[in-house]
Amino acid sequence: MVNQERSVIQSECPYRRCLKLFLTMIGNVSLFAFAAAIMPEKWMVGAAEFLGFDPFPHSPLTFYLARNLSLLYGFVGVLMLFLASDMERYHVLIRLLAAGTIVFGLLQLVVDYQAAMPAWWVLAESLSTLWGGLVFYWVQSKVRWTN
Repeated sequence: MVNQERSVIQSECPYRRCLKLFLTMIGNVSLFAFAAAIMPEKWMVGAAEFLGFDPFPHSPLTFYLARNLSLLYGFVGVLMLFLASDMERYHVLIRLLAAGTIVFGLLQLVVDYQAAMPAWWVLAESLSTLWGGLVFYWVQSKVRWTN
């Protein structure tokens, strides 16, 4: 029986490593959003122009929303790194985050459509989030949690 359990753990080990790598990589990349939250307004305007968008509205609300969204993404990165630090303990939250990422990707698709975002933006943002969420959910579902 012990050999059978060991075999199951070894066969799922790549999924566990893949999940930890996924959480760590996305978590670390998301930390860069903190820098965007404090970047100068001139850089935000320049980035929007570089991407071919209409002039960035010079409004306190626009900058407030952009900065707070960046802060939110940064804290999602912190959460992912925290979950990766003890996946066994937080596996229920990992599953919730994976399912939430799928829903978030679908809602981004609706928002991108309503905002008439260009096709390249939709592909880069909402569809990549949806695809990443599906992979995230699939990988975490392959891990056998002990508790």
